[in-house]
Amino acid sequence: MSTQDFFSVILQEAKESFAGPLLSTPVGGGCINHAARLEDSAGNKWFVKWQEGEEALPIFTAEQKGLALLHQHFAGHVPEAIANGSTQGNSWLLMTLVESGPQQADFWEQFGQQLAALHQHSAAAFGLDHDNYIGSLPQYNTWKPTWADFFIEQRLLPQLAFAERRHLIDTSLRKDFDGLFKKLPDLMPDEPPALLHGDLWSGNFMREPGGEPCLIDPAVYYGHREMEIAFTRLFGGFDDTLYQVYQECHPLEKGFEQRRDLCNLYPLLVHLNLFGTSYLPGIRQSLSAYIN
Repeated sequence: MSTQDFFSVILQEAKESFAGPLLSTPVGGGCINHAARLEDSAGNKWFVKWQEGEEALPIFTAEQKGLALLHQHFAGHVPEAIANGSTQGNSWLLMTLVESGPQQADFWEQFGQQLAALHQHSAAAFGLDHDNYIGSLPQYNTWKPTWADFFIEQRLLPQLAFAERRHLIDTSLRKDFDGLFKKLPDLMPDEPPALLHGDLWSGNFMREPGGEPCLIDPAVYYGHREMEIAFTRLFGGFDDTLYQVYQECHPLEKGFEQRRDLCNLYPLLVHLNLFGTSYLPGIRQSLSAYIN
């Protein structure tokens, strides 16, 4: 099956009407996926991402659910996930196409307001009604009554177990985390669960054609909102205006700057498991402040 035939079958399986022939343009799909922009002769446009193998289908199913949840609660733009499936041994997700637009003068103010509003959507506990993925790694979301329980059992322990199986960490580091776990209930302020994008770095937002903030590639769950804000600071890419406006709309508890490294232990462990031991020094440095 040619690539064009593959795309045609995807549209047919998604019950999307199209006028051939299809024009496909490869686009960046991140570190994991292939991706393309599709356009038919009538000017209809789509975005499709795919992976070889049917084992990736649960990743796209979870992403579709996450996009739907964000679409319901995020005041900015979220692409619509039209359908997902498997075709000729390939797993895929078909979405509405969002093309990048110019940055408007008030972009970061809007983004700060919208992120603060997203975080004010809450749930009765920490977690989600289904597990999902962060990158290609499983992300477990079993409901827990407290943030400390959730952070330890559903975030840190699974990543540590994966790293141990791959011999990426030693027993000394594992013991240091055990020491942290004893202190965790007292380290972060008590707040209600907040709806999080879950993987909010500079590669997972864009400006849609009207200049409005747009969220993509979520790893959603109801968690502690400091996790989200800390992650946005880990790799940069966010203007200071966003944080100023966020603080005006939904102020963080005092001492957040001292808790940033604690929150970022999770994404650093994820990056360790995805990309290797270059992230170990950062993990050790972040951990040291809380166990000494």
